[in-house]
Amino acid sequence: MPELFRSDLADKAPSLINVPVKRRMMCLNESCLDPYQAIKGKFLERMEDIHLNRYLSPVTRELHSRLTEYAGFGLERANLVWGNGADDILYHIFLAVRENDQAFAVSLAPSYFDYKTFCGMVGLGIRFVELDEDFSFDTEAYLKLASHPDCRLAILCNPNNPSGNLYAPAQLRQIVDALPDKLVLMDETYFEFSGATFAGELERHPNLILVRSFSKAFSGAGLRFGYAISSGENIYSLNKVLTTFHTSILNQAFALTILENTELFQNQVGEIKSARDAMYLKMREIPGVKVHPSATNFLTFSAGEETATLFEYLQDREIAVRDVGAHRRLKSHLRVTVSCSEDNAAFLAAVAAGTGLSTNYTN
Repeated sequence: MPELFRSDLADKAPSLINVPVKRRMMCLNESCLDPYQAIKGKFLERMEDIHLNRYLSPVTRELHSRLTEYAGFGLERANLVWGNGADDILYHIFLAVRENDQAFAVSLAPSYFDYKTFCGMVGLGIRFVELDEDFSFDTEAYLKLASHPDCRLAILCNPNNPSGNLYAPAQLRQIVDALPDKLVLMDETYFEFSGATFAGELERHPNLILVRSFSKAFSGAGLRFGYAISSGENIYSLNKVLTTFHTSILNQAFALTILENTELFQNQVGEIKSARDAMYLKMREIPGVKVHPSATNFLTFSAGEETATLFEYLQDREIAVRDVGAHRRLKSHLRVTVSCSEDNAAFLAAVAAGTGLSTNYTN
């Protein structure tokens, strides 16, 4: 049969998620708060005035205003665009910057694994600068690679997934300043947990674009809503590769209802941060476990040579965590989502038991 699609797709596989599905899903950095149940009454009340038989709705204008207000820093509607999750935004940024077969993006490694996935989908190459053992990185090595004429995009995930660490603002600023002719993408998916953002520096850095998500702090993993903020010129160019009605009115209405009830979700973020810090301290007490500090809603940890056994032990107890050990810098590492108190207690008790310590961690 003749090749009917792009020739480079022949050696690629479809994008699939491969995680254990258990009663306690602590593997995908989801929230334990169901947003529909939390704001159902207000959402359904709003839907009474929305007509899904129409392409156009006033909810789009209202959402634009609310989201711009939430982003803050004097940003305007022209500085913002949304899509079906942060992944959708990332995909279309990669699509928009791809110039030819030689074009590539630069990312740190290990970092969000789907940067490579989405680059492959659109035919954009990707090259990596490896993190050091403490998860820092060499600025000059990064700039050398990003300064290559064929580099079309410099990616920085802050805080980084899956290592969980924040980078120094001065280091990130140095990179953005040194690459005025490159688009620098800063992934701020975990912004609400870290409090760190470059949104206030967009006017100073017209080459900077920020990507955020409703999947984490706003509990909307299944909603699929994310957005980008940048200069008006950058957002205008990005809109050129987005279809006209690329996000459903239903999604927009739910996202708007979330933004009208941000206090509820901000309280949830506060609870998760407190639980994260408590889990971190308790995990440090477990012999044989090394856990890394985090500015996100997850913790990355290792049980050394026992990691693979612990991974299976947790699954046997209906606890799903993520194996993030594919890159050598995180060899024998797992990632656990900070969840509700019941899940967190069950996880801590299982890790303690699974590493040979039968101490009660349920309190």
